[in-house]
This record gives sequence, C-alpha cells and structure tokens, in this order.
Amino acid sequence: MHSPSQPSQTDTAEEQSPSLKRAMSKRHLIMLSLGGAIGTGLFMGSGEVISQAGPLGAVTAYIIGGLIAYMVMLCLGELAVHLPVSGSFGAFATQYIGPGTGYMVSWMYWLGWSATLGTEFTAAAILMQEWFPTTSIWLWTLIFAAGVLLSNLSSTRTFAESEFWLSMIKVATVLIFILLGAGAIFGFVPFQGYSSAPLFSNLTEHGWLPNGLIPLFTTLLIVNFAFNGTEMIGIAAGETENPEQNVPKAIHAAVWRLMIFFVGTIIVISSLLPYQDAGINAPAHGDGISSSPFVSVFNLMSIPYAEDIMRFVIITALLSTANSGLYAASRMMWALSAQGQLPKVFSKITRSGIPYIAVLVTMIGGLPGLLSEQFGADVIFKNLLGVAAFTMVIVWMSICWSQFNFRRQWLKQGHQLSELKFRTPWYPLVPILGFVCCTATGLSMAADPEMLSGFIGCLLFMAACYASYYWLYHPKK
Repeated sequence: MHSPSQPSQTDTAEEQSPSLKRAMSKRHLIMLSLGGAIGTGLFMGSGEVISQAGPLGAVTAYIIGGLIAYMVMLCLGELAVHLPVSGSFGAFATQYIGPGTGYMVSWMYWLGWSATLGTEFTAAAILMQEWFPTTSIWLWTLIFAAGVLLSNLSSTRTFAESEFWLSMIKVATVLIFILLGAGAIFGFVPFQGYSSAPLFSNLTEHGWLPNGLIPLFTTLLIVNFAFNGTEMIGIAAGETENPEQNVPKAIHAAVWRLMIFFVGTIIVISSLLPYQDAGINAPAHGDGISSSPFVSVFNLMSIPYAEDIMRFVIITALLSTANSGLYAASRMMWALSAQGQLPKVFSKITRSGIPYIAVLVTMIGGLPGLLSEQFGADVIFKNLLGVAAFTMVIVWMSICWSQFNFRRQWLKQGHQLSELKFRTPWYPLVPILGFVCCTATGLSMAADPEMLSGFIGCLLFMAACYASYYWLYHPKK
C-alpha cells in the first residue's frame, strides 16, 4: 500500500504524460451525472420495481438506493477534491488499497461501460426501425455510433455540451411527467378511470407491502443500478474547472436531484396505476415502448403521440448513456496508460486534450454488443446488464474502502481534518456502511439466475486482472 506522503505511481505518471484539459463547469458535471443515471432503467424498469415490491415498497427501495449512492458519493467527494485526476477510481484504489486492486478496478469500470455501448446503439436502432421499418438496424447503429464517436473526439467542451443537452431532454421529460402526474393526482388534469381526484389511494389500497418483505430487497439491485452513473463526477474531476468547489457542489446537487426525480416518478406511477398494471409484463400494456409506465400514464391523460414522444426520449436516453459511457471508459484506459500499465500509445492526446486512441479502442470494445441483433437480444442484454451492475458495485466498494484508508493515513501522518477541503461526514460510519450495502447488493446477483453467468464471468475477469497485474507489473524479487 502506498503512503500519501510519497509520490504515487499515478502522480509520477501524470507529471510525465500529456495532461487532459480542464474544460468542464459545474453544470456540465451535474448533467453528466444525471445523464449517466437517468435512462431506460427509469423509463422502462421503474414499473417492474413497483409491480414486484408494491407502491410503498418501491418508494422505500428507491430511497434506500439513493442513500447508498449518497454515501458512496460523499466518500468520492473527499477523494476527488484531494486528488482530482482523470480515471480517479483506479488512482484512488492504487494509492490507498493497493496497485493490483487499482489495476483491477480500472479494468472493471472500462469493461462495464464498453460492454454496454453496442447494446445502447442497437436498442436505439431498433426503436428507429419502428418509425422507419424499411431501413436496416445496422444503418442506424452505424449512424448513432458515428455521432457519439464524433462527440467524444471533438473536444472535452463539445462533449460536455452535447451531453448537457441530451441529458436536459431526459430531465425535462421526468419533470413534466411529475408535474402532470401531480396535477392528475389532485384532480387538475383529467385522467381516465377517475371521476374525481385519485389522490394517493392506490399507494396503500393493497397494504404496505402486498408481496411481502423479500421483493423489497430483491429489487434493490435494479434500484442501485438505476443510480449507476453518479460516480462519473469522479471520472471528470481531472477535466473540471476549479474541482475543489465544483466537485462537492455537483455531488450534492446530482444525488439529491436524482432522489427527487426517482421517488417523485415512483409516487406518480403508483398513485395513478394499480401496482399490478405497472410492470412491463402486465396485460394492460402492449409490446416495446408501449410497455413503459410513462406511456401508460400519458395515454390515460389523453396526451397525443405519447408513444412517439417516449420513443424519442428513450432514444436520446440511450445515446446519452453511450456518449457518457464512451467518455468514462476511454478516460480509464488513458489513466492505465499514464500509469505505465498499458502501452504509451493509449495516452496520446490531441491538441484539444482528447485521448483519441483510447476513445477509438473503447468504441471497438463495444462491438460485441452489436451481436445482440443476431444472437438473441434478451440473453445478451440481460448478461450485459449483469456485467454493468457488478462492475458498478465493485467500483463503489473500492471508493468506500479507499476513503476509509485515506482518512486513516491522513490523520496518522499528523494532518488535521481542517486541512481537507471536503470531508466525508460521519466517518467511519459512512464508508463502512456504504461498503457493506454495496457488498450485499453484489452478492444478491448470485441469487438471480438471469445474472448468474454475468456474475461468474465478472469474477473470472477480476481474477484475470489480478493475475495479469502481478505477472506483468509487480516488481520481481
């Protein structure tokens, strides 16, 4: 384990390698985080959580998931302000846990995001084909991939602006949904099936937990995964203007806004739809986009073109996720190269500060997801979801562990807490509780048959990362 008083491998590498540009502002950071988290999981998956856990169970699950995310982000804030480098999770784990773990965490995060790229493009292309049935899915896939690639290759500022506006579409849709839903709940907006204001009768009509206590915990993996993306603030810290002020503000703003958006959405859906009709397999729904509880609620408000509106929003959500995912994964690859754990070619940057080789190779890494069109979309999608969920859990665990060790070493060296520009509150409770909750979430994947193969595959990948690090980079005695 490295001591913070000694120059770390990361510090040395960053001094020797070309630096990325600090071109992001606080608004870019907040929207990058919101854009990474608000996606098809909310638009399509929220109803499934309600149908399994019940209305109040779903509300409780999202509150618990938000608190877990908040604990992890509080730990991230202390680390990212103290050491604002791109590829932060790997750098933190390298310095405060061990170099082998830092190497593994970096590759796990890269795997999680690169694995989802192809599926995001393919899913968006399938939705476009519903509008243009005579065009090929491959054509739309290539168009979307090219657009996201250009966004990431142009400049950090251009990427940040494109992600800002893609995320703004999603955020605006959620806000409009919550406001119109509140109007329907209190009788200001006409809603089919109710002659008077429904208020919140649906929330408790079948009891607090109609399916028992177990579904509350089994849906936590879905809920926790919904908050995946908030940690991108740490990835972007190395390219942010004035990180000492902007990173903590962005963490607080992003997590609490997500809590309001997610919990508000669940309350609206649960109040207006019977919980049995919220899930994607409910008989009240059709296939595809029409299975979204957002479409069901908009249709019952008699809003015209509800399916087309949500199809457009979900396409932008998919492209936003791919856009931010390519950014995050390429920065991890750049950081590995800057630390001397990949060939130096991967840390080459353009004049505008873009690690273009890392971006191009990461895009190629997303190509296996394109096979979902030929080899069973359901199987590949579910396993890639499991991979993405597990990698997120590993990264979040490493953040909590790194902060716990960092604070101990900081005080042991004679430093004062007042010297830290951002402090994780309630230490050591927050990092310990965050680590335990993330561990429990990760282990719950082993109990899910649909995610078991992804879970085993990730464990093998972790073992391969450790083995390759100690074989290639560990000093031989």
